[in-house]
Amino acid sequence: QVLLVESGGGLVQAGGSLRLSCAASGRAFSNYAMAWFRQAAGKEREFVSAISGRSGNTYYSDSVKGRFTISTDNAKNTVYLQMNSLKPEDTAVYYCAADRNGNGRYDAWGQGTQVTVSS
Repeated sequence: QVLLVESGGGLVQAGGSLRLSCAASGRAFSNYAMAWFRQAAGKEREFVSAISGRSGNTYYSDSVKGRFTISTDNAKNTVYLQMNSLKPEDTAVYYCAADRNGNGRYDAWGQGTQVTVSS
């Protein structure tokens, strides 16, 4: 079983930056695909970004492409989401998730961290 713990959320003005972190337990972190999702109040959860554990390939939703960067530090079992040029519409609870089996299904989730962007 893997435990995911997010941190780094907070309140920031539009145009500002935040870096989210997600620390994972377990020994096989480098093999996992890791992703960030978000859920705004009253809306469905949506995909934000992902990184393949094996290839390092990265993926972004159109809404964050060019502003957000996902990365991993395998020595620290941590995945990051650097968020720049934040907009009020980025306000949401951000969750990290792990696909441990490489089948495209995220089967481990963190508890979420709130990001609020003021205008």
